[in-house]
Amino acid sequence: MEHTIPFTSTNLMEVVGAMKLDQAFRFSFFRLSLFALLASPAAAQLSPGFYSFSCPNAELLVRGAVRSASAMDSTVPAKLLRLLFHDCLVEGCDGSVLVQGNGAESSDPANKSLDGFYVVESAKRLLEIWCPGTVSCADILVLAARDAVELSGGPSVEVPLGRRDGIVSSASDVRPNMVDTVFSLDQMMQRFAAKGLSIDDLVVLSGAHTIGSSHCRTFGDRFQQASNGSLVPADNSLDSNYAMELANKCFAGASDSTSVANDPVTPSTFDNQYYANLLANKGLLHSDSILVTDPRTKSRVQAFAQSPEKFFASWADSFVKLSTVGVKTGDQGQIKVSCTNM
Repeated sequence: MEHTIPFTSTNLMEVVGAMKLDQAFRFSFFRLSLFALLASPAAAQLSPGFYSFSCPNAELLVRGAVRSASAMDSTVPAKLLRLLFHDCLVEGCDGSVLVQGNGAESSDPANKSLDGFYVVESAKRLLEIWCPGTVSCADILVLAARDAVELSGGPSVEVPLGRRDGIVSSASDVRPNMVDTVFSLDQMMQRFAAKGLSIDDLVVLSGAHTIGSSHCRTFGDRFQQASNGSLVPADNSLDSNYAMELANKCFAGASDSTSVANDPVTPSTFDNQYYANLLANKGLLHSDSILVTDPRTKSRVQAFAQSPEKFFASWADSFVKLSTVGVKTGDQGQIKVSCTNM
């Protein structure tokens, strides 16, 4: 079913009102030395104040769209955050994952369960009214994911802007770049390193799994089917009671759409509970659990489990790094009118 955010005069006034109410968010206690993080020449052209004159209300308009959508559907924040990951790790943060159609990135089986496109497109339509031909879909997606985290209880992060939209969106580019849930730590590190992200960034950004849910098939490798059709754990690293809960929810024959919360304790709150879950052997995915079973990452997991402040500060840093992977700036790419069309 297609979702839309209706643009009535009342709704528009609500968004404008939200713009005023959210002015306080612009001065967050998490201010970064952004330019020190922007390593590539293209990324160095990004700036937090990129739209200060051309579209000064851009960030507040996006926040209003995310807030409205999240009020109607509590799963929106996690969906927007996942969209950003799937965008940045393939062609870079250029909005190419948003393109719809056969052969586009979104058509690859690994992206079939992505959702939240309508929120970005709704924000784009609104921005085309206020600032036509100015704000890229790539920037809107970064802002939407940033706001999704904050609206879920996470830190406020100042992000550099000025990305342009990509002109290529190919399903064949997805698999060679995306991280799979069955990967080993070394495989994940290799994929991240190829994007300029470190092992510390890997541990920090995995914390995105503190919100959202995963379909049963994404962790099916951790179970095997018994003769009576029930599921039994095939992975001893899982807490036995937690494994039983998962088996009961994902029994043999369960719908392909059946999903389980990534964080069984605070599933809708962006916090450091994810890391506490890992230490309690309640990491849902293999790619989660490996972080606490490998000595190269376990100490980082322990540190984040003990200190939400440390996790939030590290998240702000790593999120900015993720959001500047492979960006297009200057005369590269384009500024699209619609995010779903190439």
